[in-house]
Parts: sequence; structure tokens; C-alpha cells
Amino acid sequence: MAGVPANVQEVLGRFGQTHLLRWWDQLDSAGQQDLLNQIDQIDFDQVIRVWNQHHTQKTVDSASSAGRIDKAAAPVSVVRQPESEEDHIRREAAGKTGERLLSEGKVAVITVAGGQGSRLGFEHPKGMFPVGPVSERSLFQIFAEQILARQRRHGASILWMIMTSSATHAETVSFFEQHRFFGLDPRNVVFFQQGSMPAVDAASGKILMDGPCTISLSPDGHGGLISALQKAGLLKRMEAADIEHVFYHQVDNPTVILCDPVLLGFHHQARSSLTTNVVRKSSPTERMGVLVDIDGQVEIIEYSELTSEQAAKEDANGQWIFWAGNTAIHVFARSFLEELSTDGCRLELHVARKNVPYINEEGQLIQPSDSANPNGIKLERFIFDALPMASVTLIVEGNRSREFNPVKNRDGADSPATSRAALSAICRSWLASTGVHVAEGTAVEVSPLTALDAEELAAALKDGRVRLEQLTGNAG
Repeated sequence: MAGVPANVQEVLGRFGQTHLLRWWDQLDSAGQQDLLNQIDQIDFDQVIRVWNQHHTQKTVDSASSAGRIDKAAAPVSVVRQPESEEDHIRREAAGKTGERLLSEGKVAVITVAGGQGSRLGFEHPKGMFPVGPVSERSLFQIFAEQILARQRRHGASILWMIMTSSATHAETVSFFEQHRFFGLDPRNVVFFQQGSMPAVDAASGKILMDGPCTISLSPDGHGGLISALQKAGLLKRMEAADIEHVFYHQVDNPTVILCDPVLLGFHHQARSSLTTNVVRKSSPTERMGVLVDIDGQVEIIEYSELTSEQAAKEDANGQWIFWAGNTAIHVFARSFLEELSTDGCRLELHVARKNVPYINEEGQLIQPSDSANPNGIKLERFIFDALPMASVTLIVEGNRSREFNPVKNRDGADSPATSRAALSAICRSWLASTGVHVAEGTAVEVSPLTALDAEELAAALKDGRVRLEQLTGNAG
């Protein structure tokens, strides 16, 4: 195979992956270089080690999973929703701490935006999905306006890091450019791509190809954030800017309170490495991962690990054990992200059995469809695996109706309809607190640039900066 570097041939031979060069002589120079670039990005030792572990195990260790569930207890250390006057005082103090951190420029934001809106019938990056109940603002615009409003309120810039994927990167960048970054300084908006991992044949450990010069790759999961931040130089950039805390969220939740001063304040006061916002599950079987205590550590148990009976398990006081639903809203200490990036990434790789299209020895594309015995394995990391690795963790209960209304499904729960209804309900409640009542079900919306909370909206109405008709889309 003329032109294949000797070191590449040696590595592929050592790990039994020489089939990746099967069509080398049929490729033009551009295709050959593209293939070499893909091969260069693969940690073969890591991939084959994980495959070996999975292959020799044969079956999932269900006893280990059951043991975790049996030992799980409802989390003890939780800042619950305020009930007493003391709770409200503590919350107010946390908010002031968070506001100080923002004014000192100590906070950055990460938005995980690698997914497309295919499940919504929207074949574009999900962040571009129009969700504003009156304006049809996109998810990205809602977040951008929140960040811009925070900067204006607190008088400091906020670095916004948007993690894309190979499927969403170019279109996401173009979308921001077309909208002039929604008023933000482009120098403070950074797009960086999560990494990819090769799909592997479950039986043989051979890395799959979906074309003569293309290796079958898939995103490495939201836990890929750690190595992606490091590769993009963003950990060093945050250190140089003296940023101490990173607010993390996923792109599908338009009601997230970005840079929530209260959450930031509690995080800082506790000297937490990783703080997680949770909400009470609507039912035991709701499809949400839950935070629990296991052997003195905070961990997440995925809904798929629980039977219906286990999910409804109660403690001695008759309370659900598995109540604390993960919203994927976190605050990381920057120093903890740096620790996790040691040796590339300390988060473990998980194996998922999937049907993966591939080309066979004759170059024909095969589309496997055996759901009982998928042909391939995909590798990914989960950001919540960082929880038991943190020296100090904190759990803060959020207000579900205010903070967690994701857009996941085309219809039913967690759909555009429920999310738009939630945005309208938030605005109606703010108006009601000022004595302005809008009929239930009326679509109403306030831009974050007009108000971030009820008090700011009241002031905007009072001084005439906004009229009720503008919020309902009926302004002349």
C-alpha cells in the first residue's frame, strides 16, 4: 500500500485494524489524506480495551446494578425549595453572592447543543427551533438575550461556550452570524465541537466503516465536553480570564435561568466542585435520571435501570427515594473541570449496543435491523459520572414550572406546546404580581432584554418601556 506511513501500518497491525486500509489503493489523494486524518484521531488502545471488557463480560452485570439500587437512598444534603422565612433569607443571601460573582466576571456559560431537532420534525440544530409563544424566538435567541441582559445588569462580560457536534457545527455558526450574534460581542461567543468515537463490530472488535474512506463515527456524549474544552483551549482561556464557575445547561430547555444568581451563590458558599439543580419527578416512572446517595456519594441512577416497582420505592417516612430528577443544569468549579481533564478525560467510557450501518468486504452498505442483537457498539461518556468524583457536591431543588420545561418530543409531555405554554405561564405570573391579569391560556411573552424577573417587568411597565399589547403580540 504505497503512501501509507509506516507508523500507521504498525499501529493498525498491532490492534488488528488493517481492514481500515482495504480500499486505500482505490482512493484519490484527498480521500487517502482524509482517512489518515480520521485514523490519527483514534485512541486504538482505549477503544480495544473497552471492547475487550465488554466482550468478555458477555452480559450486563445486573447484580451490580441491582446492588446500587438496593443501597440507594434519597439525597440527604439538598437545598430544598423555600418554605420558612429563614429559607427565604438564606436564598436572598445566596442570590446576592451570585450577583457579586457575575459582576466580578467570575462566571461563564456552557450550552450543550450537539443535537438536531429530528424528533420534532425539525431537520436543523435543535437550538434553532422556534419556541417563543408570541415571537417564535429560537432557543438560541432566548439564551443569547438572557446572557446579554445579565451582562447589562451586572456590568461584566460573560463567556458563552456552545458545544456543537459535526452534525450541527457549521449551521449553528452560520445561524449566529446571520443574526449578528443577537447583540452579543462575537469575541465572547465560542463554538467548539465535541469529539467522536468510532463504532466497533460487537463480535469482532473491528472498527466499522460506512464508506471506503470514512470510518463510522458518533458523538462521544455530553461527557465528551471535558476533552473538547481542553482541545479547544477553553480551560486555559477561562483560567487566564480568572473565571471560577461554569454554568452548564442543555439546549432544549428554554426556561432555564441562565447564570441563576441563587444557584451560583449556593454553589460558591458551599465551595462545591459540582452543583446540580434537581426537580421533583412528576411520577415515579417519569423518564428522568435521579440523584441519590450511595455509600456516602452522590450518584445518578438512570430511569432505564429502574423497574416500575423500584422507581416507586418509599423510605420509612413514606417519601419517594427516587424523587430528585436531574435537569442537566449544573454549576462546575473551573478547577474541577481541569481535574477531570487529566490524561485527556477521567470520565469512563460507556458501551451502547446499536445497529450501525457499515460497508462489507465487497463495499456494499449494510443496514442491520436486528433489534435483539445489534451488530455494533458505540462509546460515549456522561457528564453526570463526574458527581462521585467531586470532592464536594451540592444539590439544589429548583422550581419545576419555572425552570424545567424542555422540548424533547413532537407531541405530549415535554413538547413545543408544553414548553410554549410554560413560557406564557411564567410571563402571566409576573404580570399578575404587578396587578395585571391575563386570561389563562393566552399566549404572552417577555424578552429577557425587557425583563429577567417580575420586578424588572413591573418597572418596565411602569415607566412605559413596554406595553401589555407588545407582550401579547397585539401592538399596533
